[in-house]
Amino acid sequence: MDNINVSELVERLSSDEESVRKMAVFKLQSAIGDPSFADVFIYEGGLPKLRFLALHSTGNTLAYCLTSFSRLLELDKGWDHVTDDLIKRVVELVVAQPLVNVNRGAMSVLAAIIGHPHHRNSQPGKITSADHALCANSLQLINSLMRDAISSEEDTEWPKFIKQLQELGVIKSVYGLMQSSAVQDLAHPLLEFQSLTKVLLRKWREEKVDLEKPDHRRAIRGLHLASSPEKPGAGLDNAKGSKRHHPEKWRRLGFDTESPAWEFDATGFLGLMDLTDFVYKNEDGFQKLLLEQSAEPLEQRCPIARASLAVTSILYEHFEVDKSDDRDSQRYVVLESRSNFDRAFRPLLLHWSRLHTSGLNAFIRLWKAAGAEFEDFDKIEELVRILIEQVVGQAPRVKEIKDVEEEIADFDCHRLRELQMELLELTYEDAWGHHLRQVRDELNHEALQFVKEQRIRCLLQGAWFPHAMNYAADAGPITSKSLNRTVPSSWRYVRLSHNRRYLHYADFDTKTDQEPRLDALREKIDLSIVSSVVSNVSASAPSTSSSDSTLKTLPASTSTKITIHGYLPAGQAAAHSRSDSSSSGQKELVMLQLHPQTHTLASEWLDGLLMLLNQQPITADTNKLVNLIGGYGLKIRLLNVRFEDVGMEEPVLPGREGLDEEYYYDIGGMEAGA
Repeated sequence: MDNINVSELVERLSSDEESVRKMAVFKLQSAIGDPSFADVFIYEGGLPKLRFLALHSTGNTLAYCLTSFSRLLELDKGWDHVTDDLIKRVVELVVAQPLVNVNRGAMSVLAAIIGHPHHRNSQPGKITSADHALCANSLQLINSLMRDAISSEEDTEWPKFIKQLQELGVIKSVYGLMQSSAVQDLAHPLLEFQSLTKVLLRKWREEKVDLEKPDHRRAIRGLHLASSPEKPGAGLDNAKGSKRHHPEKWRRLGFDTESPAWEFDATGFLGLMDLTDFVYKNEDGFQKLLLEQSAEPLEQRCPIARASLAVTSILYEHFEVDKSDDRDSQRYVVLESRSNFDRAFRPLLLHWSRLHTSGLNAFIRLWKAAGAEFEDFDKIEELVRILIEQVVGQAPRVKEIKDVEEEIADFDCHRLRELQMELLELTYEDAWGHHLRQVRDELNHEALQFVKEQRIRCLLQGAWFPHAMNYAADAGPITSKSLNRTVPSSWRYVRLSHNRRYLHYADFDTKTDQEPRLDALREKIDLSIVSSVVSNVSASAPSTSSSDSTLKTLPASTSTKITIHGYLPAGQAAAHSRSDSSSSGQKELVMLQLHPQTHTLASEWLDGLLMLLNQQPITADTNKLVNLIGGYGLKIRLLNVRFEDVGMEEPVLPGREGLDEEYYYDIGGMEAGA
């Protein structure tokens, strides 16, 4: 500073000659890092001129200018001149400027801005501004920094940068924007940020766990230390009293072997990060979990580490991280509706760590609930996969991560199992196509015949019905005997004959405990003359239909009724026609009317009579029973499906090489023995 005249240098910054401006800004970049020089430079009015050069100069002049500006910002000075047009200019330079020295200076300015989010009136940064254009510029700035960090040859630089973004609350702010009503105005930069997040996840996954790398070695060692290995039972004493390693140092954490590094091959460093994050954020719970598992038999212990890696893979596949590219940022252009537009955004992706923790806790919960053993691991993994698809996959864009965590934790295990069966059926539907539909039709027909027989057997067993007071409608066939009856009886017992040709019935004053014999039922209807069976029974079951006891107190005058119509034989029809001058020839008459007291009884007798007449059942109870039986039949059939039937590769059967005695291997039961 002693050798530089600040006032003269500031004046040369606005010189008409390019060479003078270039030399002035060249000297400035070396001196501006001194706080006292910076104060004098600002006092002499140098900032507006430096900002002007940043906006309008090119080449080396621009490169020196940007370097000077970044060093000034690092001193926490000059923030009042970081305007929107300057940010836009710097972002454009980062994106499109091919000159390395200019690009480097522009990146330094952007890094300084990102590193000081409170520079503007103590607000949380421009990314939360109500001005959507300003938000977009800030997002583009962040995206540019992310791309530069990802493309850096230094493997240690981009993790540090991402950590800095997390500490500054940038990722949380972007998550808020993705959920806000401003998402449409910020679609381009938000989708690009989402795509870059996938790139980062993919980069972490592709990074192999290598114990030669200090950070990898520290992470692995941290897992061991967090497990509290020095607690009683965790370590072993030798004869001299010193501690030595537990023989299952890593297997007690849920690894398959005592060399855990290779077990991260499928998930890379991403899997190690997820596991360490789960452990560090809940160290006490992790130690308690390990203690609980150590008390279980070996085969029933949940392998925590292996489960963690499985959840990482599930999330990786769910968010289609391998498909991340620039297409994500272009998808919204072709989307037509707002609902489809919303589905392009995956805010929950930004809460990867919390989703992993929730998924792993769900895995442990399902393992305990199922009483799973080691060989059941794949089954529990599949249930967790379905759980993630159901909760995370179906979550709308505005759903909060806290609500997602609670839903994952509280999801009903039985409902999860039902979803698994539905998905299994869809899987075989795709594989079998029309063959599966043909099987289903055959099974439904068989189920219908089965239920028909069950309903008819209800008729063969017989049932009591209250006798209604409407004599003309209820009395059954009109005969000379029935015309002499003036007072109706209270109960009627109806039963189908063994040959299924006649419906026998009789009236009784009281309902007896012992069912009447068939020969005690003096009245009968020939089913060959029955023309139709009609009823006012609802086709859909009421809420009380599952319980007969809830309806047994209904009065005899209940409106539920089943009416049997038919044509009387010629003699009876002629007698009836003489008593009814309005009738001529054969006429359809009411043969019998029944008043079932419960919905179940109504379903059995209405559909039983219809099916006896080779007609289709109509009540919900019967149709539900048909579907239930047909569904079980289909699932039983699916258990016998061979690998080649669904396009899967046939498993390789074990050979006899190396065997010198009798040996068998059961593929279906997965058992082996000698």
